[in-house]
Amino acid sequence: MEPLVTLKNVKKHYPVTGGVFRRRVGTVKAVDGVSLSIQRGETVGLVGESGCGKSTLGRVILQLEKPTAGSILFSGVDLVALNRAQMRPLRRRMQIIFQDPYASLNPRQTVGRIIGEGLVIHKVGSPAERQERVRHLMEVVGLRPEQINRYPHEFSGGQRQRIGIARALALQPELIICDEPVSALDVSIQAQVINLLMDLQEQFGLTYLFVSHDLSVVRHISDRVAVMYLGRVVESADKKTLYNDPLHPYTQALLEAAPFPDPDRKKARKGLTGDLPSPLHPPEGCHFHPRCPKAMDTCRRFVPSLEPHGRDRFVRCFLYHEKTENGS
Repeated sequence: MEPLVTLKNVKKHYPVTGGVFRRRVGTVKAVDGVSLSIQRGETVGLVGESGCGKSTLGRVILQLEKPTAGSILFSGVDLVALNRAQMRPLRRRMQIIFQDPYASLNPRQTVGRIIGEGLVIHKVGSPAERQERVRHLMEVVGLRPEQINRYPHEFSGGQRQRIGIARALALQPELIICDEPVSALDVSIQAQVINLLMDLQEQFGLTYLFVSHDLSVVRHISDRVAVMYLGRVVESADKKTLYNDPLHPYTQALLEAAPFPDPDRKKARKGLTGDLPSPLHPPEGCHFHPRCPKAMDTCRRFVPSLEPHGRDRFVRCFLYHEKTENGS
């Protein structure tokens, strides 16, 4: 079966200017050669430290930002080759749930207008049909339809995120980018929203790219997981395989540092040494080698490519394949 989304060597670089004449002095490689596929109806978790390029990749997939290089296939159509007019009908099929339920809602609009805005823009149905659609969506996400004329400030954080979810569902999309949708919520509310997303996926046949730094949340909701480090995917595998047998040293370090809800279990936490390098001046060779306990001389000189390792598993590390000078 053809994947719903296929990324091939996608890059997003930002020029950095400085000086009196604002000349280009460097480049921030926020996304640096990502290849990834998302099957219909599955949830792919995208994890990594803050600043690794997770959210940028989500925006690039939606064409909110144009990639510097690479191709993004959606149902076999290369989104990068489309102009604004050609992209417009496809936008109905892909939506986003933002991280901040406070900043992502217009405080001057009612909930009804916020949820139904996409219906108006794409001229879906009559005003009465749009109103009925909005009321139905509010019920679907756990809000009362009689709250349709209230404003965002009259809702709690969890309710606001439900409004954002209803807005994303309005145009009946196939793909939803979940950009850390629960990180700003209380833990108890996080569980409710995650369960709602899973129920909606089953009900409407949705496909998710779930961006998060919370490994426990990703483990709960995802089918497959991709780990990013400084703009590159360093390992991807199905959830069970990756959590039970991580291969890349960065993946291992992330899992070792994650909290484990068992007070009787003694766990030695090695963690990561040093800070995440600047994407403006990334290390030569493997980006992770300055913090890697298993780094070899090869890692400092060459860039490892993302290579298959077993069934439906990929890893970017010289510990598992031959070195290459021009890794992707």
